[in-house]
Amino acid sequence: MSSVLFVEAPADAEERHNGTVADAAAGDPERPSDAAALDAYSRVVTSVARDLAPSVANLRVTRRIRGGRTALGGGSAVVIAPDGYLLTSAHVVEGSARGGASLVDGRDLRFTVVGRDPLSDLAVLRADARDLVPARLGDAGELQVGQLVVAIGNPHGYAGSVTAGVVSALGRSLPVGRRGGPQRMVENVVQTDAALNPGNSGGALADGRGHVVGINTAVAGVGLGLAVPINDATRRIVAALMTDGRVRRALLGVAVGPRPLPPRVAALLGRREGLEVIEVVEDGPAARAGLHAEDLIVALGETPLASADDLQRLMTAERIGRPLDLQIVRAGAVRTLSVVPAELDG
Repeated sequence: MSSVLFVEAPADAEERHNGTVADAAAGDPERPSDAAALDAYSRVVTSVARDLAPSVANLRVTRRIRGGRTALGGGSAVVIAPDGYLLTSAHVVEGSARGGASLVDGRDLRFTVVGRDPLSDLAVLRADARDLVPARLGDAGELQVGQLVVAIGNPHGYAGSVTAGVVSALGRSLPVGRRGGPQRMVENVVQTDAALNPGNSGGALADGRGHVVGINTAVAGVGLGLAVPINDATRRIVAALMTDGRVRRALLGVAVGPRPLPPRVAALLGRREGLEVIEVVEDGPAARAGLHAEDLIVALGETPLASADDLQRLMTAERIGRPLDLQIVRAGAVRTLSVVPAELDG
């Protein structure tokens, strides 16, 4: 009969001999005791909740109907400027142009939708106030798995609710887009185990310093929530919504998927992956440029492409209407096509 040997945590021979492993761990000056750690955790969460709660609003979304208005639902929003600008999830205000916002100081404000972008699930609102308390925006790119985060929102209509947890994963992708319209993947979504419930959407996900690093957007499953990250790309989207009310994006008119390059081509180009063209939209920019299904796209301009996300990142407003070199592989040969991206509608 085989036996099982249970091995304890590794320690060097001298520590095992002297029996000092437990003593060393207990006396580690960089590791607080359980009681001290719990106390520090509580102080961080309470301070973040205290500082950020005045900057998170409870939204009541309405739509005009014959004879008045009707409620569509609710959610949360984060104040980003003292003169009335708030940031929320696009799906929270879908189908509506206005509604009401409540703050923890008791004020009830009216808001209008300045702009929404379903392809990032972000929307900017403007409330009728000029003395709001803006949240400090952080950078989700600095987050680490296991880092403490605090979620503040209005789940089930309970204003100012606070939950805490950790960043359970980074680099997730979230499919978004208006129902029946274009779809897109939001990259580098923050996954957290801080409890999120209906009504949390549009609320703040903050780090231990009280900086907003994400806008809570979805419940991914039991004990898991997702937040659209606050980063350079997000800031550009917010700025575009504030100034123009919309975000302009370029369109090629193709559906693509990753595919390994033929060995000879891979050796020639010095890379292994490309994008296989699965479908070409009729009379779209790619079709007019002569792109065919089963072609392999390997670069746009000087930028190599290995995933659909790579191509998506390059489809910015600056490329609309400008000829671009599209490097492809067809029948084992590398070719260059000239394509002029159009503007994505919706």
